[in-house]
Amino acid sequence: MNRTQPLVLGIESSCDETGVGVVRGTTLLTNTVSSSMDEHVRFGGVIPEIASRAHLDAFVPTLEQALSDAGVTLHEVDAIAVTSGPGLAGA
Repeated sequence: MNRTQPLVLGIESSCDETGVGVVRGTTLLTNTVSSSMDEHVRFGGVIPEIASRAHLDAFVPTLEQALSDAGVTLHEVDAIAVTSGPGLAGA
């Protein structure tokens, strides 16, 4: 693997899933997803407040799993890309 290419951490949290991806150059190293759909199914759809709380619970474990799966540390990351909208209010 060419370690001279930038290492980018991507975070997606605009709806019911917390996603963390790690890319080196144009190679996807991991795409780790934590879904909160089981929490929403009893209400018949996604509830923004439940989604927001689920992201808080899921973020650190999902990030740690993604970094582990990619074989990198947070200190090696060159850039971070995050969801900024549109999406659920609060998520």
